[in-house]
Amino acid sequence: MCGIVAYLGTEEAYPILIKGLKRLEYRGYDSAGVAIINGKDINLFKCKGKVSDLESHVGGDDPVGQIGIGHTRWATHGQPNDTNAHPHLSGDGNLAIIHNGIIENYNTLKEELINRGHVFHSDTDTEVLAHLIEDVRRQTGEDLFESVRIALHEVIGAYAIVVLDKNNPDQLIAAKKSSPLVIGIGEDGTYFVGSDATPIIEYTKNVVYLEDEEIAMLDRNQGLKIVTIQNREKTPYIQELEMQLETLEKGGYDYFMLKEIYEQPRSVRDCFRGRMNLQKGMIRLSGIELYEEKWLNAKRIVIVGCGTSWHAGLVGEYLFEEFARIPVEVEYASEFRYRNPIISEDDIVIAISQSGETADTLAAVQLAKERGAHIFGVCNVVGSTISRATHSGAYTHAGPEIGVASTKAFTTQVTVLTLMALTVAQKRGTIEPERLHRLIAEINSIPDKIEQVLELNPIIERISEIYKSATNALYLGRGYSFPVALEGALKLKEISYIHAEGYPAAEMKHGPIALIDQEMPVFVIATQGPSYEKVVSNIQEVKARKGKIIAIVTTGDTHVKSLADHVIEIPKTDDALVPLVCAVPLQLLSYHVAVLRGCNVDQPRNLAKSVTVE
Repeated sequence: MCGIVAYLGTEEAYPILIKGLKRLEYRGYDSAGVAIINGKDINLFKCKGKVSDLESHVGGDDPVGQIGIGHTRWATHGQPNDTNAHPHLSGDGNLAIIHNGIIENYNTLKEELINRGHVFHSDTDTEVLAHLIEDVRRQTGEDLFESVRIALHEVIGAYAIVVLDKNNPDQLIAAKKSSPLVIGIGEDGTYFVGSDATPIIEYTKNVVYLEDEEIAMLDRNQGLKIVTIQNREKTPYIQELEMQLETLEKGGYDYFMLKEIYEQPRSVRDCFRGRMNLQKGMIRLSGIELYEEKWLNAKRIVIVGCGTSWHAGLVGEYLFEEFARIPVEVEYASEFRYRNPIISEDDIVIAISQSGETADTLAAVQLAKERGAHIFGVCNVVGSTISRATHSGAYTHAGPEIGVASTKAFTTQVTVLTLMALTVAQKRGTIEPERLHRLIAEINSIPDKIEQVLELNPIIERISEIYKSATNALYLGRGYSFPVALEGALKLKEISYIHAEGYPAAEMKHGPIALIDQEMPVFVIATQGPSYEKVVSNIQEVKARKGKIIAIVTTGDTHVKSLADHVIEIPKTDDALVPLVCAVPLQLLSYHVAVLRGCNVDQPRNLAKSVTVE
């Protein structure tokens, strides 16, 4: 959601900014722009549409200058159009600013500034911030760095900003609160800024992650200086990026989503590598071992997440309750903080977020932390805000996920939750050693079983061709497969724009069955397990109403095969691990339907990869 890139150095800024904006396209956006200092002028180019539209808008001659800022905007305040696109200028035209987040009191600030003679041209909260900094500088006579610090005292909300001054082409100012910002440090006074590391990795691996309410001055001559809004100087903590550039490329695939689906055998293996000992039948997660007493004495686990992460949390609920015998509640993070939840010091809150920057999940973490709960983070991005805000956690090690619709994020999150539940179970003595050994061996085989599912891609593509014109779809599952039904429906909605709903199979009779007719595709997860016969009964109920059945079954199944219109056979696995395998064909199905419908698979309309506003 919104992308920031900035550059200060000895090279031409425009090519670096454009390449950086393209790296950030996965975040979701509806307009793009750049501002580059050329001599004593700010060359400003911005327009509605994609980065390619911005390049066309700029024309054949690249803007000249060695300092600049770039942005991709996901509309919050004001419609997606050329005027509301970032960057925005101050009233005197001296300052340009880019901004991620939301300034909640922008209307109040705007009215005050209008009363002082300021004139606004856009509907955005960001332009208000540019005018506020200008106003502070004019009234106090301070330099830009101090003016930004003073101005931010008046701001309520979330922000990641970068500001430049046309009269000082040697300096960028950056600041953040509740929205990520990373600074890349190059050689000889060269600096990069990004909303994440993707536009930086090509040029340097040395980065500084700004903390909340920190302001950074990036200066060719003075170097890097960081202070808090309270004017307390901080020593920059330089980290080395682990990300590899090749992980940000499509690698011969047509779309990042397809590449990431096919990366799942490796990403799941990377997720459990070093955490499981197959010979000893042991699992070790340092984030749990460091706080073992908290887990042994936990009265309740609360899992918070959004979207796909919430679905993974639902699988986690089944896992923890079955194996660790601890009561679990799964909450939408966006609802959690606003309903005054009951949280105690005996609770453990598991926060799940692919990016580690999801605003609603971060807000839930902060609330639970204030009320004394132990917070465990499950996320993918090293150094992300949630990973730093939690007491302990586990990275999924999925590698960068560029496609907006999460795929390997889901399977690796479920893998981590499985390892967590089994770790706690072995410590609490709530699982038999033989059962634990079998599950560990089965987890170890999951990557190979996902490989077998990927070999079914041609079959799945043929099924997709049949249902590409559907207007509605129903997904059904029971037990561990119910959250996968929800996730399958979400994937279809996200990237193909077909309305789809996921339900527990038994709940179909309580409403959704009214929708079933001969045009309705019904995707049923009907693998061998405790609820198999019940699911077969649900399939028969659909068939009686002429619905089209597409069933995911265990290899060798004949019963469901005789009832279904299409079957996708997946390798047999333990019922608790079925989500790791059966999610994959549903991902492939959504992908192919979207491609056949001519949709932009990696950048579906209206969606953002990292949702950094509430």
